[in-house]
Amino acid sequence: MIATAIAALLLAPATVKTGLDVWRDEQFVSLMGRVGLITNPTGVDSGLSTNLDLMLEAGVNVTALYGPEHGVRGGTPAGVKIENATDPETGIPEFSLYGSTRRPTAAMLKNVDVLVFDIQDIGSRSYTYIATLGACMESAAEFKKPIYVIDRPNPIGGDRIEGNIAEPAYQSFVSPYAIPYCHGLTIGELAQMIKGEKWNRAGAADLHIVKMKGWRRSMSWAETGLPWVATSPHIPHPATAAFYAATGIIGELQSVSIGVGYTSPFELVGAPKLSARTLAKDLTAQNLSGITFRSTWWTPYYAAFKGESCAGVQVHITDEGKAPLTRVNFELMDAIRKQQPDFDFFVGGRADMFDKVCGTASIRKGFLAGKSAATMWSEWNTGADNFRKSRKKYLLY
Repeated sequence: MIATAIAALLLAPATVKTGLDVWRDEQFVSLMGRVGLITNPTGVDSGLSTNLDLMLEAGVNVTALYGPEHGVRGGTPAGVKIENATDPETGIPEFSLYGSTRRPTAAMLKNVDVLVFDIQDIGSRSYTYIATLGACMESAAEFKKPIYVIDRPNPIGGDRIEGNIAEPAYQSFVSPYAIPYCHGLTIGELAQMIKGEKWNRAGAADLHIVKMKGWRRSMSWAETGLPWVATSPHIPHPATAAFYAATGIIGELQSVSIGVGYTSPFELVGAPKLSARTLAKDLTAQNLSGITFRSTWWTPYYAAFKGESCAGVQVHITDEGKAPLTRVNFELMDAIRKQQPDFDFFVGGRADMFDKVCGTASIRKGFLAGKSAATMWSEWNTGADNFRKSRKKYLLY
């Protein structure tokens, strides 16, 4: 009986308080003046109450809202520019950070004394919310506004570091900093690194982190005990954050379907006229830890190959802790090339975006030169060990 009780305790989900939970319990102490809130639907506490509602109930004077890609309400498709609006419930103005500007301007900060950033990230460099974070820190520094970052867990773990350091020539809104593709940082830790490494052109922001309680770097999302709100239209579940790292890079090419436009975004990879069974067999033969490939067929409702029958594989992550997530992108390219040597991955002018997401042209060039997935994986991780050391002073947990 005692052993059973101990086992149950060990297996029970840990209780994690996000920075919002912590600040809510403190009635948003230290948050003074007119507040500009940078957020989207992920800005909720563990009971799914929104940050805006919690702040207003606590008497915080929220005078402006700012939305990243997908908008304050989160329903706008990827890459679509967003216009300014007004919150229909409160009448608070909503300013778009994914339209005519990608950072708050002087006019947008006219009635704001302090900024608060509260958006759930997914741990991959190409996900644009971290670029928005840096842009807001830049505006905070330029216009002398304090900025508070409400910290939240990294859903693919605080220990996962995969990928190259983005090269200066390929840094962009989808690779904004000299960090690996999977950086293993929380949004608060990344904010500290942006400031500490002086990556903002406007100088150092007056930065404050509202820390979590109870989070450990090794935690899966399930272990946090926290609810999940879709971070964008195609990241509906916490597990999708891992699939995004595994297939999002090859998906930038749009020469394959990655399940976007079907029921399993980022879990499927294939195209018309491929052999699904051969692809699954060749990928399984690579014996990737924590990954299984299953042959499957689907017809996208929209996006790449809309209305066409696709054949390929479903990626199953059986052990996320052991899985080399970003390597899956390269193994998929290798296996498709093996089956169809003349398969044109870079059709439609997507090579530039692929390079930006990779933070380098060397992956594309290496693939075109015939390098194997194993070789590209080795080259891809150049610099990861040095980053693991350099990030230490910014870790909060």
